[in-house]
Amino acid sequence: MNRDAVLEIIQSTDRFDIIVVGGGASGAGIALDAASRGLRVCLLERFDFSSGTSSRSTKLVHGGVRYLRQGNISLVRDALHERDLLLANAPHLVRDLPFFIPCYSRFEKIWYSAGLSAYDILAGRHRFGRKTVWTRTQSSERLPTLRTESLRGGVVYHDGQFDDARLNIDLIYSAVRHHAVVLNYARVVALSKGESWLVERVKFVDDETGQEHHVSGRCVVNATGAEVDDLRNMDDPTAAPIVACSRGSHVVLDASFLPGQTALMIPKTPDRRVLFAIPWHGRLVVGTTDVGIDRPAVDPVPSDEEIDFILTTAGRYLTRAPTRGDVISTFAGIRPLVRHAHVGSTSQLSRDHSITVSPSGLLTLTGGKWTTYRRMAEDAVNQAIKLAGLAPRDCVTRTLTIVTSSPSTSSSSHTLDPNAHPCAISDADVVRFARHEFARTPDDVLARRTRIAVLDPARALALLPMIAHALARELNHDHAWIKLQIARTTNLINRRRITPA
Repeated sequence: MNRDAVLEIIQSTDRFDIIVVGGGASGAGIALDAASRGLRVCLLERFDFSSGTSSRSTKLVHGGVRYLRQGNISLVRDALHERDLLLANAPHLVRDLPFFIPCYSRFEKIWYSAGLSAYDILAGRHRFGRKTVWTRTQSSERLPTLRTESLRGGVVYHDGQFDDARLNIDLIYSAVRHHAVVLNYARVVALSKGESWLVERVKFVDDETGQEHHVSGRCVVNATGAEVDDLRNMDDPTAAPIVACSRGSHVVLDASFLPGQTALMIPKTPDRRVLFAIPWHGRLVVGTTDVGIDRPAVDPVPSDEEIDFILTTAGRYLTRAPTRGDVISTFAGIRPLVRHAHVGSTSQLSRDHSITVSPSGLLTLTGGKWTTYRRMAEDAVNQAIKLAGLAPRDCVTRTLTIVTSSPSTSSSSHTLDPNAHPCAISDADVVRFARHEFARTPDDVLARRTRIAVLDPARALALLPMIAHALARELNHDHAWIKLQIARTTNLINRRRITPA
């Protein structure tokens, strides 16, 4: 996974079967699917792998209880099946997590119990755990920081939890193990057509050197998430937008606000979403929101209104209401939802994925959710094979183990340890991330190869000089680069923190 070697391969390869633009969950999934079928794949990512929404999710591998309420049975069924495959294929990153829904009337108990029984039925043999009903006493004993005024008990169901950025990086690593050619910090600047007027050539800039390169392929796949319309406009400046963007924000709190290993699911919020409070790597992640936006930001941050909404809503259910001064860090991601003219609110847009093909053959994958990334990739590669005129090849990712570069899958910086957060890192770890996972900057290490920037910003700032120097030695950078990276990464870390009101 040497960057110079990758560029040499790109320059010396006459034509790839598939060029994937975008290195988030969708792009990484496509690269692994295609490469594991024996296709020649090149993946280009504008920034770092998983630097967008794919590292900023609610950390759930789930069918989606709220989609069941919306009546989207097929999406829930497919997601529950994919949830089971993820647990089997990436057991080092996915685990079962119980969720408690508080009930304040007998009717609520019956209603949620019936709905979650249906959830279990849809999961079938893929069920993580059976729904149970807790009394008021059981609820207060097992969740001692839960407010019990008017509480009648609650319903517990099971879903999956994971580390999103780590899974994304491991998908990239697995794709490379299957001979995919991947490159981050490779900014696509133009698409060009061949004699048949089909897109077959991509121009990109290596943002580390500023040099331009070209790569040719039988099919180009647009998997750029919230920015798919930008690439579609490179292909056709008159193309109408197909994505409606929505920002989802989260806050990270100390685990003492909800100790233990049971998450809280609040089923009713003013913005018609559910709110989760989830134990994750020794912290508590609370979110999410749904705010429609006109344009996706490169590094989105929650608004003050979203932070206050999350804290206020969570505070209604906890004995100790969190304040802005309790927030360890924040993060926000942009959902690329498939646009529908008759739907006014982004919270009501479907999470199904969509595949479109332009007149010039640019294949665009958008929509969907992390849990269904594998199914999305399978559908996209099947379509790409047809577009490229390649012989059909069966998908093998249903039973394909996702591997990691970690020398031990019990390493705290890779596994989802429910009792600790991964804030220990050595020079050797930094070197491994650079050599085997394409880490190029301190933020790559602190925000995605590990999650230290999110879990403990103060610790991240303390580790920053060591990481910058270790990367500089490994990547042959000078002192000016170290100084610039420390300044840039400090700014990024501080953007994820808030000041108390």
